[in-house]
Amino acid sequence: MPLVNEVMTLSPSEHALKSLQTDLTALIGQLPTLEHGEWIRRVLTLLLRLSGEEIDRLDWKILTASMQDMERAFKVFYPYRHVRKVTIFGSARVANDTPEYKLASEFARYLAQQGFMVITGAGGGIMEAGNEGAGAENSFGLNIQLPFEQGSNPFIQGDPKLINFKYFFTRKLFFLRESDAIALFPGGFGTQDEAFECLTLCQTGRSGPVPLVLIDRCGGTYWQEWDAYIRKHLIQRGLVSPEDTSLYTVTDNLELAYEAINNFYRVYHSSRYVGDQFVIRLKSELSDADVEELNTNFSDILVKGRIEKSQVLPKETPDETAELPRLVLYFNRRDSGRLYQLIATISKMGASSPAATHPERK
Repeated sequence: MPLVNEVMTLSPSEHALKSLQTDLTALIGQLPTLEHGEWIRRVLTLLLRLSGEEIDRLDWKILTASMQDMERAFKVFYPYRHVRKVTIFGSARVANDTPEYKLASEFARYLAQQGFMVITGAGGGIMEAGNEGAGAENSFGLNIQLPFEQGSNPFIQGDPKLINFKYFFTRKLFFLRESDAIALFPGGFGTQDEAFECLTLCQTGRSGPVPLVLIDRCGGTYWQEWDAYIRKHLIQRGLVSPEDTSLYTVTDNLELAYEAINNFYRVYHSSRYVGDQFVIRLKSELSDADVEELNTNFSDILVKGRIEKSQVLPKETPDETAELPRLVLYFNRRDSGRLYQLIATISKMGASSPAATHPERK
């Protein structure tokens, strides 16, 4: 009876603490048998270390809110992890009767017909056009809480694939993490920020290779003048490499935009590092002559050795792409523009292969 009375007198916060203690005890006991137990242990250890540090209440609020952002996004994206997705960036201020809006909507509609899903920032303008064109079934919206300009558009509002983020940095993480291609239409500071961040992450290898397509209305010069700035002020001064222009495609023609994405994945499937080796997974195997040509033309990006054909490496298993043929190389992790040129060359080599079909699934 005293125990019952004690439990009944616990405050809500004390109930929550006891429940947490029970859950943590059970989780720690299960760690050795959980598939990702080692990573869970590391997270718990990190939180334990932080709890002993001199950090402010605001620090804990930032940590908690950012983890809540990621928790929501992980849950929403997980069921669609095998479907390729294209993120569409552009101005929230573009009216729905403008050529840019109509172009973005048509572009998104084509992507959905080809089996892609579309990710936007969930706002108006180009973002609204992307969700309208793709349709709710094929759309994600990554909304950000702003004091102006950023209510969710009617084509994604109320959809379970609409995610509301507190922080820009967690939102950007999922734009890049979940995207298999990036399409940028004209926009303001936010669009420019997204363009340069995508380029920076691809150039530095912090994001896997994906096609970046910069799209303008027919006859428009927005991205052409942007590209001219890159060439005049960055390349000519040696601030970036001439090959870095291979990281992106500038066009005012939707057919060329579609082609840039389709060609990228014609043979290339995905890539990852296994130790020091860069592993390129392919949808169809290249001939020995093709690989020899790659070695002749791209030996400059190798730290050592040669580009070689391979099956799945032992350290990759278990792996859902185990059946795919591979190329392995010791990439210098610096010449990303040349790496994009390598992928483009691979796509041309395997373009006629019957196995090289358009990807709907990763």
